[in-house]
Amino acid sequence: MALYLTESDVRKILTMPMAIELVERSFRRLAAGSATNDPRRRLQVPGKTILNYMAAADSEGGYLGLKIYSIAKGGARFIIPLIGAETGEMAALIEADYLGQLRTGAASGVATKFMARADAHTAAIIGTGSQARTQLEAIAYVRNLDRVRAYGRDARRRQRFAAEMSARIKVAVEAVGTAEEAVRGADVICTATTAATPVVEGRWIARGAHINAIGINVAHKREIDAETVNRADLIAADSPEQSRHESGDLIGAFGDDSVKWETVRELAQIVAGKIPGRTGSGQITLFKSNGIAIEDVVTAGHVYEIARKQRMGKEVPVWRDEGRAAEGRGV
Repeated sequence: MALYLTESDVRKILTMPMAIELVERSFRRLAAGSATNDPRRRLQVPGKTILNYMAAADSEGGYLGLKIYSIAKGGARFIIPLIGAETGEMAALIEADYLGQLRTGAASGVATKFMARADAHTAAIIGTGSQARTQLEAIAYVRNLDRVRAYGRDARRRQRFAAEMSARIKVAVEAVGTAEEAVRGADVICTATTAATPVVEGRWIARGAHINAIGINVAHKREIDAETVNRADLIAADSPEQSRHESGDLIGAFGDDSVKWETVRELAQIVAGKIPGRTGSGQITLFKSNGIAIEDVVTAGHVYEIARKQRMGKEVPVWRDEGRAAEGRGV
């Protein structure tokens, strides 16, 4: 029997500190070769729903899985089928909207931990949606912030965001009137928008800043301009391979220049200490987050194990025809 976990179940288990630890673990396993990751793929019924799917295997944790999500006019819906590596049985089906929000925030938290200056204390957040909340929560967890400036296009939403996040992270969050006002002088900058054209310009960014660009994974859209990318002394991505196909921020700056693409480092290698991260306080560093499946699989595996121990979720019959065998079935 597979365990079905709802969004409510996941919320009762997964916290930001836990997510940061698990995402860092996923990067270390990638670097060690005990985990493998397949890039996102997309299918679409023309003019209608888009189906996204991405897969990973975590041999150390003992799970394989996918994240599958649909995007349509009614919104996005996420689920992770989690499979036991030893048995091939379906271990769990996990609703994964909240899980995805936390693991994406956690990835920026890990990047900030390893790439931002240790003394970083001011942050700028561009965007005021649900993903911006987990981004800021993660950054505040790994750095001792004393000031945050937030900008979003809707004045009411950014005021509400500032009030809610001030209470959540126990740091003063100020809603400001422009993206430039938020970014200038910030030690850590995060873009979490759905913008089609750049909302952050490189000329605003101070030496020594770290940038997390997380909102865009479509080749023809950008949150940050080419100057931001070109000013960066160190660029890392969760998947440089995936970036070549869907990171509009980097595609817009690099085009088909293979020499520039070769400068993009894999965050896992930095986390594992196999290549250097920041080497000077004046460097500008950039993390391009695409969102990769190994983050989901490692996190989902841990959530599943806690849920089993705590007797949470609902058992559902999946693949219960025990008489079927792979042999002779063309698989």
